[in-house]
Amino acid sequence: MELLETLDVQMLAIGVAVVAVVIGAVYLFSSGKKLRGCLDPENFKQFKLVKRTQLSHNVAKFTFALPTPTSVLGLPIGQHISCRGKDSQGEEVVKPYTPTTLDSDLGHFDLVIKMYPQGRMSHHFREMRVGDYLAVKGPKGRFKYQPGQVRAFGMLAGGSGITPMFQVAIAILENPNDKTNVLLIYANVTYEDILLKEELDNLAAKYPGRFTVYYVLNQPPGAWNGGVGFVTQDMIKAHCPAPAADIQILRCGPPPMNKAMAAHLDELGYTPAMQFQF
Repeated sequence: MELLETLDVQMLAIGVAVVAVVIGAVYLFSSGKKLRGCLDPENFKQFKLVKRTQLSHNVAKFTFALPTPTSVLGLPIGQHISCRGKDSQGEEVVKPYTPTTLDSDLGHFDLVIKMYPQGRMSHHFREMRVGDYLAVKGPKGRFKYQPGQVRAFGMLAGGSGITPMFQVAIAILENPNDKTNVLLIYANVTYEDILLKEELDNLAAKYPGRFTVYYVLNQPPGAWNGGVGFVTQDMIKAHCPAPAADIQILRCGPPPMNKAMAAHLDELGYTPAMQFQF
């Protein structure tokens, strides 16, 4: 009987703690108070890996805990963090990454990482285990976004360049006061290379007319109804907003792709003010 009473008290305590966290979060957001972020732009801070989810043979989602269940990372929309680790030779390496979570995701942040065989920071993530710590500094980046600043975003992403696009799209679509449309072209080599495909398809289904995604593969599978080869000017004309003062085209991908997309956009009449490269 004493054991049952002890368990009841423990369960009650856990329940009260959970309710307190939820109420605290609701209060903070509803009161309009800006939560103080955990990042430091000048100094690296350590964040503990609490979950690692393998998404494919070379892609994993890493979930890092913040100091408290109601803490926020404090990363402005479209900006990134610098992560520090060691390569296979034990030498220090720093590389930028964009979390796929927002500040509305309390107590943690996620990084979806594609680990390349020869990637120096890829080695660090490949070796990380639950309980390890990652050194992070930020925010970093030039992108600044205010809801409604443009009528529509066109997005040209390649490979892991999808992460800042995904972050921006989520922030826009989940904000009931933001009516901005998002039109994404996402290029990869193979079907297996597509990151966040389930999440992107869910956004397209949940926000029809506001979010579209057009996949382009260099080596498509047998049954494929998306784009084939490299992103062309015709694809951009068909799947991105036309040049206008109230639109912007965002691009993020490997350097050769970024260079080719900049040339395409220039030739299609998009002014420098209508373009932004992460």
